[in-house]
Amino acid sequence: MRSLISILDLSVEELDELIGVANDIIDNPAKYSEICRGKKLATLFFEPSTRTRLSFEAAMYELGGNVLSVTGAGSSSAAKGESVADTAKTVSCYADIIAMRHSKEGAPLVASMNATIPVINAGDGGHNHPTQTLADLLTIRREKGRLDNLTIGLCGDLKFGRTVHSLIEAMARYTGVKFVLISPEELKLPSYVKSIIKEKNIPYVQTTDLEAAMPDLDILYMTRVQRERFFNEEDYLRLKDSYILTPDKLNNAKADLCIMHPLPRVNEISVAIDNDPRAAYFKQVLNGKYMRMALICKLLEVL
Repeated sequence: MRSLISILDLSVEELDELIGVANDIIDNPAKYSEICRGKKLATLFFEPSTRTRLSFEAAMYELGGNVLSVTGAGSSSAAKGESVADTAKTVSCYADIIAMRHSKEGAPLVASMNATIPVINAGDGGHNHPTQTLADLLTIRREKGRLDNLTIGLCGDLKFGRTVHSLIEAMARYTGVKFVLISPEELKLPSYVKSIIKEKNIPYVQTTDLEAAMPDLDILYMTRVQRERFFNEEDYLRLKDSYILTPDKLNNAKADLCIMHPLPRVNEISVAIDNDPRAAYFKQVLNGKYMRMALICKLLEVL
């Protein structure tokens, strides 16, 4: 039995295998429509979510399986003080696989150590979000045709952005990658994530200037400044509008730039960009469903 807590739990070969399965699901959906018949996914979401929860549930339904859902700690026994470990043991009696989102870093890891079924980390605090990274990898592969030899700009909240941390861990394993880290000083990439880049001698640049970095980028990965990660409202309000992507800021961008965002967006990408052929963030949403379908199949060993 395997779980997915960090993107590093999957080898590069396994990532390529999952991308291959996801592409096959896109091309041949009927082939997979009954593959999880009789299986149940429990979605345990103790933190708000739209895309991740619904994409897990849509993924399981499209594989022919069923879903048991908990949304919010207030609607579960966590409100009575039940531990994550006990929740995992209990849900293991009812389901075949768990997808868990939690505000506390490490909660899905604790769940995986106590569950008797596979656990998928669907986001834990400001730490990791491996299935968003799977969506990102499929998007990059489909939009750019490759996962190597890319200059990737990561812009916005790099301190608390769990999607950024997981994407760096994944992309650091491919050759010819360069990172451009664009953020306010207060939201710079944490040292423990930057150490991954340094250990692999991957070239990187840190800057506060999005427009100056733009001409070099193959990928621009925008993130929102996350109100829920701040300890005080004053700091959030000061930093929330640090980077707003508007059409004029793309004047010097590459014609085949791929603009990504894990969503939800607040105002960091103007809606005027939504019809730009370089905008890939809603494709990312759909790709997330396909990669979660592929992952569920792998962890349930139904392929």
